[in-house]
Amino acid sequence: MPSSPASRRYLQLDVFADRPGAGNPLGVVLDGHGFDAASMQAFAAWTNLSETIFVLPPTTADADYRVRIFTPRQELPFAGHPSVGAAWAVLDAALAQPRDGRLVQECAAGLLPVQVDTDGEARRIHVRAPRAHPVDGAAQARAALLEAAVAGLARGRQAPALWNNGPSWWVVELADGDVVRAMQPDVPAIAALTCASDAVGLAVYGRSDAPDHQLVVRAYCPADNIPEDPVTGSVNACIAAQLAAAGALPGAGGRYVASQGRELGRDGIVHVRIDADGEAWIGGQVQCVIDGALAWGAASQVRA
Repeated sequence: MPSSPASRRYLQLDVFADRPGAGNPLGVVLDGHGFDAASMQAFAAWTNLSETIFVLPPTTADADYRVRIFTPRQELPFAGHPSVGAAWAVLDAALAQPRDGRLVQECAAGLLPVQVDTDGEARRIHVRAPRAHPVDGAAQARAALLEAAVAGLARGRQAPALWNNGPSWWVVELADGDVVRAMQPDVPAIAALTCASDAVGLAVYGRSDAPDHQLVVRAYCPADNIPEDPVTGSVNACIAAQLAAAGALPGAGGRYVASQGRELGRDGIVHVRIDADGEAWIGGQVQCVIDGALAWGAASQVRA
């Protein structure tokens, strides 16, 4: 029997985090039964987290669970930190059991494999992102807006481009990680660019010679009322796809670590790899910060 709205289990997780208070917060409604899209969107707007997810039974026997993903403004077909967090949550709640260390997640972007790795008490979740592709002609069509969004920043080797792996992201390589960390974003210019191109946001990245990570990443989503996203799985998958296509992946064996969120005090760690088929996997640890009960009305009672 589905739980009543008053007794739904609600979690708040920190994803891509080796400790509470790091990574990217995620709201998780473990029993999404009875929520329609309007009430999901309203609740996601109320949490004001970068994403909130609703766990549902799968619609196919090929999946272990289904998830719907919402920002405060819109539903997304895929997002990285919600997918990593969803897998952790269904395992923690015993809603699914891995087979040979694998799960399959159903979301609007399709069926996505999930790898569960355990090292002592630490559990690391990796999800295979939908295959990213560049949106042809986007940079030329939005050249003036793009230039305004990254004006004055020393660039890296890869040309700025719009990439899509469910959501669309502007991806811009800067000269190095120090330039990324020092960036003072022009939030109105970034919002103008993303709104004009129907993109979720703009991400910048640069290489680092730090001992524990090879890339520094920052991502901005002002149109979703998220001036800067702490840690962004879909962005890291798009960046990996761009670098793989250019034969310019950092690290060895198609694996590297990205640092994102330090400038916000979140210091997230994303483990990235490109597999033998050219698919991007993103992963990390998850910390549970809040475990409680949710009372939330029907769509007719709540407006975003």
